[in-house]
Amino acid sequence: MMEDTKSILPGDSYTPGRFTKFLWWLSTAEEELLEKAVIDRNRYAITGMTVLGTWLFATLAWAYFFSTVVSNIWAPLLLGIFMGGVILGIDRALIKGIHRNNKHKIIPISFRVLLAMTIGLFMAQPALLYLFDKEIHTQISLDNEQRKLNKLQRQDSVYRSIKQPLLLERNKLQEQLITKDREVTAARESFIAETDGTGGSKKIGLKDIAKAKQEAYQKLQLDYLSLEQMLLPNIYAADSSLKSIDAGILKEQAAFETLLNDGFITRIEALNNLIKNNTSVAFRYYLLVAILMLIELMPVIAKTLLPSGAYDEHVRLREAYEIKSLQQLYRKATEDISNE
Repeated sequence: MMEDTKSILPGDSYTPGRFTKFLWWLSTAEEELLEKAVIDRNRYAITGMTVLGTWLFATLAWAYFFSTVVSNIWAPLLLGIFMGGVILGIDRALIKGIHRNNKHKIIPISFRVLLAMTIGLFMAQPALLYLFDKEIHTQISLDNEQRKLNKLQRQDSVYRSIKQPLLLERNKLQEQLITKDREVTAARESFIAETDGTGGSKKIGLKDIAKAKQEAYQKLQLDYLSLEQMLLPNIYAADSSLKSIDAGILKEQAAFETLLNDGFITRIEALNNLIKNNTSVAFRYYLLVAILMLIELMPVIAKTLLPSGAYDEHVRLREAYEIKSLQQLYRKATEDISNE
């Protein structure tokens, strides 16, 4: 039987503090084995510090994310702590899976890096929204005005097929009245010209030609009043329908404006527009994204780059010892059952 690794690898009387033990736990190291690996104590403490930093960053980022969609002050805090714990669990699982035997295998490492980058990229968004908060709210104001304009244009496009026939009918009726009114005006002016001597007969007063023009004018005036009486109800009906449609458009526009907000997606869109329209912001944005993603990648990077030491060998020997011990116990139990 293989000897217990505690007896194989002698250690000193080192007693780690609580915080050191906590860092070891974060780095997924086995405390009783790590106490015997002097050099690796600091390595795993460093890995634990990177996990701690990622955990705190994830908690703050998620708390701010939820604060943009939840008004209650406690809900974002509790949800941030919960999601930070989820990220902590994922990070511990990622670095626990990295050991000496697979450190140089591209597929498992690439998968872990890809997963860490995905999480880091999403977590970077709330942090960037916080850092560019003032600029984003200015952009939101501009974006909302553009949304109002786009909404109004879409409404006009939707109602155009309804308004167009009404407008054409109303204009047609108004044109008939205007044409008739012009005829009445021309007849009146001709009649007046005959009575004051400026007309064709050059005679002042109500003479025969003037009387004829007066009759023509009066007849046109009666025709105009009759036409007006017939067409005005249709014109008023068309105007009423158009006003009703316009009132409906304004009502929809007002309802749409109440939906405008500064929620998470709205802020993300504003940030994208800000980046698109401002090169100085874009440079700092991509720089911050890279930095914030590195925060999430640091545990995986640290575990991958730090060299393997006595602890990994201790783990291998301990695992081999436990497997062999278990196999021997199983064989002994099987033999005892067979003997019975």
